[in-house]
Amino acid sequence: MRGFFTRERFGRPQILAALMLLLFLGQCVWLVGRRGRDRALDAEQINRLERGLAMWKNREPGWASYSPITLADVDPVLQGRFAVGTPDANHSPLWYLIAAAPLVPGAFTETPQYLQLLAAVPYVIFGLMLGASVWYVSRRLFGNSGGYIALALYCFSPGIIRSSAVWFAEPEIGAAWGAFGAIFTAIAVAHTLYAPREVVLWNWRRIALLGLSFTLAVGSQFSLVIVIPIALVFMVYLVPGRRVAAVIIWAVASGIGVVLLYASYFFHARAFWNGIEHASFSGMSWKAFTMPQAYHQVLAQLGQSSPGLVIALPVALIAYLGWSRSRYFGNTAPLLVALVFLILALGTPHYPGLGFQLVAVPFLFVFVAGIAADLLETRYRQLALASTAGLLLANAAWNMWELARAGPA
Repeated sequence: MRGFFTRERFGRPQILAALMLLLFLGQCVWLVGRRGRDRALDAEQINRLERGLAMWKNREPGWASYSPITLADVDPVLQGRFAVGTPDANHSPLWYLIAAAPLVPGAFTETPQYLQLLAAVPYVIFGLMLGASVWYVSRRLFGNSGGYIALALYCFSPGIIRSSAVWFAEPEIGAAWGAFGAIFTAIAVAHTLYAPREVVLWNWRRIALLGLSFTLAVGSQFSLVIVIPIALVFMVYLVPGRRVAAVIIWAVASGIGVVLLYASYFFHARAFWNGIEHASFSGMSWKAFTMPQAYHQVLAQLGQSSPGLVIALPVALIAYLGWSRSRYFGNTAPLLVALVFLILALGTPHYPGLGFQLVAVPFLFVFVAGIAADLLETRYRQLALASTAGLLLANAAWNMWELARAGPA
């Protein structure tokens, strides 16, 4: 145990990051408590929770609507997703099982306020874990300054907080964490292949984590299956001399992901194949790319997700395009992945477009943090430091002000 609790693992950077994540947790709890005081669970939450509870109880992925409300009471856009006997085209049973897991012991016997808190628990945990992952990756790539910048943007991101607190938002934070983990775990696994050791056995922890990330991403949103080939592309690119080993690891991780996804169907083969047949793995509308409204919508949603990105992202892109020193893999990889998800968001202006947009945001945080960390190492350090600190403080202040407006009048 003495070797585990080292200064490298639990030093000042980790303590500061933990304090920032506590601020993030406080904001999420505030929103959850506020909504619990204002209203009961909405129709979509009830359907999601009761479906999940029925699956836990029956140990099978039943797709009947177990909600006490009728489909006529549900928004017409949601009726297709809650049709009796029809598998959800966008989510696997895992999405419902995660949602209902905290309610399994007491079901719906508690007060509405307590139900709101329980219903939000998985997503608040996912939000904390994604924040820790953003900090860890950014710190490994860009040092402490990059980690702090990325985490500060994350912890005061209205879109991330809303999704984690399920504040009038789809609970897609688990999908975002799965996609983020899949890409950067794949990159980490590829880098380990430069060491002269056994391919599979030595990497079994990372392979299992990669498979789990695939499951969480795809199980939470079928269209995020795109992260699997993206992960393979990065792995093959990073190790040109050991591409066979990279493909083997990717295949094993993909197999683990399939088995875990199959487990969410309680190993019912017929239900599994039925769910895959009805799954929507794309949903792209090419006409959307010719509609100016789609671009306006993505830009508006991006600004709502993180106002700091409205200023930081254009500056970071200008620096990236005009400064050759910043165009290295650590900056390029998150930018490319974010662009892929933003393009997918454009092509799916409705659901699951919002999910793609949310998934892109953490990658943009990493990219912006990388450019900012590079600028802090130049002779313009003081200007870069003042600008970055001012932006982060203004973004945090704006977010806290908006959060207060959501509170009691």
